[in-house]
Formats: sequence, structure tokens, C-alpha cells
Amino acid sequence: MIIAVSGKGGTGKTTISALIIKHLTENGKVLLVVDADPNTNLDIKLGAKVERTIGDLREGFLEDTLPSGISKMEYMDYQMNLALSENEKFDLLTIGRPEGSGCYCYANNVLRVFLDKLSSRYEYVVIDNEAGMEHLSRRTTNDVDILFVVALPSMQDVLTSKRIKDLANELELKIKDIDLIVNSVKGDIPERVKEAIKPDFDDYHTVPYDEKVNELNSLGEPLLNLSLDSAAYKAIGEILGGVIEERRATNLK
Repeated sequence: MIIAVSGKGGTGKTTISALIIKHLTENGKVLLVVDADPNTNLDIKLGAKVERTIGDLREGFLEDTLPSGISKMEYMDYQMNLALSENEKFDLLTIGRPEGSGCYCYANNVLRVFLDKLSSRYEYVVIDNEAGMEHLSRRTTNDVDILFVVALPSMQDVLTSKRIKDLANELELKIKDIDLIVNSVKGDIPERVKEAIKPDFDDYHTVPYDEKVNELNSLGEPLLNLSLDSAAYKAIGEILGGVIEERRATNLK
């Protein structure tokens, strides 16, 4: 199952990604994590160490001289394996900075082939995307089972979430379901905001404001250290439980 997360900056998109990863790893799932946001910080929230990114490799690939007796595809595949950060509970692949002025068509094609092969080793793939979803739009990832669009409980964020959903449809991305997660909710969502959600998202999920999450984020501590009684963590567990069961039921039809 491939789970992608998107949303504009400041909504807690990467925090939601980290909580999804925590829930899956706590339940013993074999997990590949892809940080596709150029503003890379998922590694910090996971307490992981990134030595090199795919962006670094793509830059170097345009400049490197191939070793004798090896094809371009084999060389790029070898380099990308070096970029895979292996951790105790998950493996992390970081896409890294935006592309420079060179042509990356071949490198992106190799990345797609590499991710196709790599993804088959895992039960779940979780992708933390930027709002523009450039990584998905370049078709460097297989079909996505569920895209979670993250928003704060405000009109501005809901409107941005709608634009992200519209963008996914315009780009004709292969996404089976798109759900909204309203994050950091204190009390109830204002009625005007609920009404604004309805036309584009038949159903939506909520994650409550959680001081425990806020404290770890403020200290730069990994969210994997969050206690299991965290309200936000429990909410993510309920969301994933429903989505995963629904997807399984759909696949059995």
C-alpha cells in the first residue's frame, strides 16, 4: 500500500507523515519512507540520519564518468542504493533539493524504475510530498492508494486543500482515494469551515491539537518517541485502521 501526504507549509504535513510512520512501525509493518519535500526535515522528526539524497546523486550523475564495464542504469541503481538510509524500523529515501539547470529526464526514469523495484520489498510505502506534488507528477512513483491532504481548521487551508485535490485531478495522477485530514483541532471545527469542506471532500478526518506532539517538535526530538497514549497518535491509528480496511475490501471485490 502506498500512502502519500501533502499540504501547504505550516499545516503539520510532515508531523502527520511521522505519526503515520510511527503507527505502522509500532504495528510491525515493513516500511519504506520517501521524503519527497525539497524542504527536507522528515529525517529530524524520525530521528534518522541522511548521508546523501537523490538530488545529490542526480547532480553527480550528470558529471560523473562511468566506470568501465557498467551500464548507466546499473551505475545509477548502485548509487541510489547508497542513498537508502536503513534504520531499525524503516528505510528512508530522501529526494532532496530541487533540480538544477541540467536535463534530469534519464535520471528521473532510473529513479522510477528503482522505486518500482524497491517498493516491492515493503508492505507499505509512505511519501511525504510538497504541496505541488512534483514528485508524483513526474510519475516517479507507482499508483498511490491514498493521498492525505493536511489542513489546519481554517478557510484558507481548506481552500488550499481543494486546490491540491484539483491539481491532482488536472495532472491525472494515479491516486485511488484523496482524503482530507484537518490537523491540530482544538474543540470543534467552525461551521463555515465544515461547509467549505463538503463540496470537495465527502468525508474528512480530524487530528486533535496535542501538546505532547508540540513539545517534541519544539525540542527537535523524534516523534517516534511519542507516547502511545498521545491523542494525535490515537487519532492517526483510527484513521489508518479505517482507510486500510476500506482499501482491502475494495481490492477483494
